[in-house]
Amino acid sequence: MARMTAPHTIAVLGLGRMGAALATRLAAQGRDVVGWTRSGRAPGTVEVTADPGAAVARADVVLLSLFDGPACREVLDDVRDALRADTVVLNTSTIAPAEAAEFARRIGRSYVHAPVLGSVPAAAAGALRILVGADQDTFEGVRPVLEALGTPHRVDDAPTAAALKLIANSSLAGAVLALRDALRQGDALGLPRDRVLDVLELGRLGGLVAHKRAFLTGPPTAGPAEFTVGALAKDMDLLAAASDTPLRDAAGLAASLGGPDADIAVAATSPAVEDAVLEPLRAYIRGHATGDPAHFREAFLPTAHIEGLRDGAFVSWGLDEYCALFPGHPAPDEPTRSRRVDVTAVHGTVATATMTLHHGADTFTDLFLLAHVDDGWRIANKAYHRHA
Repeated sequence: MARMTAPHTIAVLGLGRMGAALATRLAAQGRDVVGWTRSGRAPGTVEVTADPGAAVARADVVLLSLFDGPACREVLDDVRDALRADTVVLNTSTIAPAEAAEFARRIGRSYVHAPVLGSVPAAAAGALRILVGADQDTFEGVRPVLEALGTPHRVDDAPTAAALKLIANSSLAGAVLALRDALRQGDALGLPRDRVLDVLELGRLGGLVAHKRAFLTGPPTAGPAEFTVGALAKDMDLLAAASDTPLRDAAGLAASLGGPDADIAVAATSPAVEDAVLEPLRAYIRGHATGDPAHFREAFLPTAHIEGLRDGAFVSWGLDEYCALFPGHPAPDEPTRSRRVDVTAVHGTVATATMTLHHGADTFTDLFLLAHVDDGWRIANKAYHRHA
């Protein structure tokens, strides 16, 4: 494929936050751009058509900026008859590796999977980093378009580019969750939010804090979202499905206070789990501290089971059996014992929690499943591990 010095027309299909920024940037660089969006909302900076087939028919490059794989598939099906054999399909959407492979098989060498690293401001400034899954000749042919948007990095093929984008977004999700934990800890210590952010900006999270500070200190409407909670949660679901690997608290992102259309930084400002969820866990702790089984009956549902290995054998106690293990008074070494709630996560009317208990020479990890029953929360089941 010959290198394109000035493609006659670039059709941008999908004019959401990122698509509009890409189209505007290309037009500002002197490209002939025509856009299409199913929502009807479009920037005033580019020509827009109501017919995606008409846009594709006149385009040398068709740039897709859509939410997910099904949206890409639907649009490509709609414009299939209008797509010329020599037109390059440049897909910047974040999709599953298997979906990228499917589109590459369907379209052939003219398909370039090019997900971007960076947000809307980076697109507007032409400062994106772009993962480009294409052979060398196709890459060179479309390089001028890519360089108008940022810095392209060629990788082996379309599914590799898609997979690497998911890995990049996974690291971003981890940073958002780490920032959330730091802010919650600062709140628990009574520290001013600005002071906490000043310190975090000096460390490994500095870039994220500096870039998102308006969202971290202001209301959720501090500005238009650059990358939404919903989009990041979708990407984490794709990664989990593609890698068959569970992802830490990905659901917690989607459940953030700002909702799926909020900027990802809003997820970092969501408060700790509501106090009512902790009440049965506190009753459970009181049961261990006092040896009084009444606290366990307060904490657990009557149908609950407590399960784990005891003396090398699996046990599954009902609540009555479990309560019978406690003598009604504290253990002799109770002053030296400690217990802490490590992690809680609420998923609608169910929740999970992890607790660590240091009981003399023994350390236990307790895993809880909680349910919202009537007007409160109760522990539905507990599984435990005794550390050797």
